[in-house]
Amino acid sequence: MKKIIAFVFGVAIGGTVLAALPPLSPEAQAAADLAKAKAAYGDKVAAYQLCQAQNRVADKYRVSGTPAPAACVAPPPFVAPVAAAPAPAPAAK
Repeated sequence: MKKIIAFVFGVAIGGTVLAALPPLSPEAQAAADLAKAKAAYGDKVAAYQLCQAQNRVADKYRVSGTPAPAACVAPPPFVAPVAAAPAPAPAAK
């Protein structure tokens, strides 16, 4: 019972702490976007390498007369995302 109460208390406190975080600065947002893009590119490269490995294994066990496995499509080179320019502040009257 004590564990359940401690868990509920921790979730309640954790939720309020996360809700009070300020928004990211433009530099931090750009860094986060770059990290996200690099991770997505890494996933594409990993999928390509997995496809190549699967094709090598399939070629070893392929019976003559059966079609060859589908060709793997190499991912394009990594291109960093372009940060959008911040919108100008409205003029005060």
